[in-house]
Amino acid sequence: MADQLTVVIAPDSFKGSLPADEVAAALAAGWHAVRPGDEVRLLPLADGGEGTLDVFATAQPAATRRRVRATGPDGRVVDADWLELPDGTAVVELARGSGLPLLGDRRDPLGAHTVGLGDLLAAAVADPGTRRVVVALGGSASTDGGTGALRALGARFLDETGAELPPGGGALRRLAAIDRAALRPAPPDGVLCLVDVDAPLLGPRGAAAVFGPQKGASPADISLLEEGLARLAALLGGDPAAPGAGAAGGTGYGLAAGWGARLVPGAETVAALAGLPAALAEADVVITGEGRFDPTSLSGKVVGNVVRLAGQPGVPVLLVAGQLAAPPPPAVPAALALADLAGGVPAAITDPRRWLTAAAAELARTR
Repeated sequence: MADQLTVVIAPDSFKGSLPADEVAAALAAGWHAVRPGDEVRLLPLADGGEGTLDVFATAQPAATRRRVRATGPDGRVVDADWLELPDGTAVVELARGSGLPLLGDRRDPLGAHTVGLGDLLAAAVADPGTRRVVVALGGSASTDGGTGALRALGARFLDETGAELPPGGGALRRLAAIDRAALRPAPPDGVLCLVDVDAPLLGPRGAAAVFGPQKGASPADISLLEEGLARLAALLGGDPAAPGAGAAGGTGYGLAAGWGARLVPGAETVAALAGLPAALAEADVVITGEGRFDPTSLSGKVVGNVVRLAGQPGVPVLLVAGQLAAPPPPAVPAALALADLAGGVPAAITDPRRWLTAAAAELARTR
């Protein structure tokens, strides 16, 4: 047996299969089965989408979960959590109050909204201990430019008669005025929005055109949503062309222009707050992974950020993915796909823990 190693296991979730903390646990079990004497540190990560709240909860055990009754993207009430960190940071995950999975098969591209996110934000800023808010954008069910969230925070979106518009991106083409007189102020240390895309609000790379179809939008729906978002940008101001403005159906833009939020890269920010750079400084090897490794994985995603951060201290990166749709970079000396080990994608998805454990064991044998 080689000398004892310090191993950091820092994966993203395998979307549609396992959350990041369960991925990390399965990888650790496989590694320990072969190398029981190694020191293994679990550091599950996220890129600012679904699962971000759980990543912060794992990284900071002293954090406290707070439960809110929120208005889901179709108007039905849902139970959703936000996280209170010891330093006064509130972590809010859009997907918990306004996520696409909350709709099941009832997608509503024109009517779905982000009011639930606003309910979570309102609860967080009402807490006297909150100094700043970190918002994980990702997994949105709507393309409403964040107007639902701003509505729940006190803003009013009016038509030309002065009547309040119904929530949802489909109504924004009738937007004539915005009343922010009752908008709750942001917390004293500001708001960070974690984004995992660099899309602008409008145009062929924007919120409606690129992400609308994932939410059930037809070409006609996309045209209506684009018209509404353009109307919103004309009245709300800000920078609709900013990278990440199109995140979460334009919620990145809405919170930046309407509430003063800063848009920051999700994977980098989560990794920094979770302590990944310090962990890598003491590591001999790091294992990362995601459901599908492809050319986009090295740009703004968890895996790419781990590879970048590991390069400075020269820590070897081992990769485990559900599927390998692109060759790994030279900084990754070993990579395994669960689909290859299991004999196909369906088998890997059926029992991901088994194949994650097997992959980590195989990687451990190479050290």
